[in-house]
Amino acid sequence: MVEIAPSILSADFARLGEEIAAAERGGAGLIHVDVMDGHYVPNLTIGPVVLKSLRRTTTLPLDCHLMITNPDDYLEAFANAGADMISVHVEAATHLHRTVTTIRQLGCKAGAVLNPATPLVALEEILPFVDYVLLMSVNPGFGGQSFIETALDKVTRLRDMISSHSLDVTIEIDGGVDLENIAAVVRHGAQWIVAGSAVFGKGDPEAATRALRQQALQPLSV
Repeated sequence: MVEIAPSILSADFARLGEEIAAAERGGAGLIHVDVMDGHYVPNLTIGPVVLKSLRRTTTLPLDCHLMITNPDDYLEAFANAGADMISVHVEAATHLHRTVTTIRQLGCKAGAVLNPATPLVALEEILPFVDYVLLMSVNPGFGGQSFIETALDKVTRLRDMISSHSLDVTIEIDGGVDLENIAAVVRHGAQWIVAGSAVFGKGDPEAATRALRQQALQPLSV
């Protein structure tokens, strides 16, 4: 199942509830929440208090991507605030197995995130314990970046890795996805597609989400 996950990083925070509702009408399946601490990545965004407010605006799953150091210190806070999914970077989690186990114990789906230059071998031991893998197709920290083309091959290789172990793990991709490349991203094996400026930077989140979804589903029907 292909799902569009609009990233609120690119939304108008003065109209956040309204913009999320528009994306939901357009067929969004998840709402992606980028959490940045100014240490792991060079930017600051939102915390559990804002997430708790978001929880009241939508019934869609809240997909929390923690781009932070010491993610274990905040897992319970985000779960209690309404997160349905929590992903952490393998580069930032010292004891990744413990971290993803804790996420699941808190009642959330657990995801592992890889930066563009981090090889897939970093997932070899943790793959059986996660619900999804988020592949970054830009270097994390800012919205509006260009898609790194080598991410397509990485998606294919991850899909093959998952299949070879007969695992039920979803592939998510984040960064620079738009109408021009979303079909290729899906064709290579990504299932959850994070889109920020391609949704909220077009003036009409409902229409933009619907267009992305239609374009994403094209390769599935040929």
